[in-house]
Amino acid sequence: MADDIHIRFATRQDHGQWLILWESYNRFYGRSGATALPADITQMTWQRFFDAYEPVHALVAEKDGRLLGLAHYLFHRSTTAVEPNCYLQDLFTDEAARGRGVASALIEGVYARAREAGSHRVYWQTHETNATAMRVYDKMAERSGFVVYRKSL
Repeated sequence: MADDIHIRFATRQDHGQWLILWESYNRFYGRSGATALPADITQMTWQRFFDAYEPVHALVAEKDGRLLGLAHYLFHRSTTAVEPNCYLQDLFTDEAARGRGVASALIEGVYARAREAGSHRVYWQTHETNATAMRVYDKMAERSGFVVYRKSL
């Protein structure tokens, strides 16, 4: 199936299908109901993809006019490299399309965009319980060994 998947930048016409994937992604990570992202965050996220001054980008996986997955990534500076780093922030595949190479194709799409931007590194994180995704990730990248700490302010 991966040969039939087209990886491309999201367009404004994708909003309805993208929103379904975005909401499913957020539900997967427990952001629904009382803990759902506020609508203004979703709106701003979507708008950033089309703002030339924003470093945030969106790719979608499409087959026969249907979006099967999304990848959101951004470029940022680092104190350890001259080139920008690429952070793959969100990656999601529609449940019905899983196991068919969609996630791998999206990651390869991000790799290609990172190379075009002169980046030498793409990195991402996932929850330690996301074993299914980690089986894919372990084939596509190496684990850094770093542990993420965060504090909400």
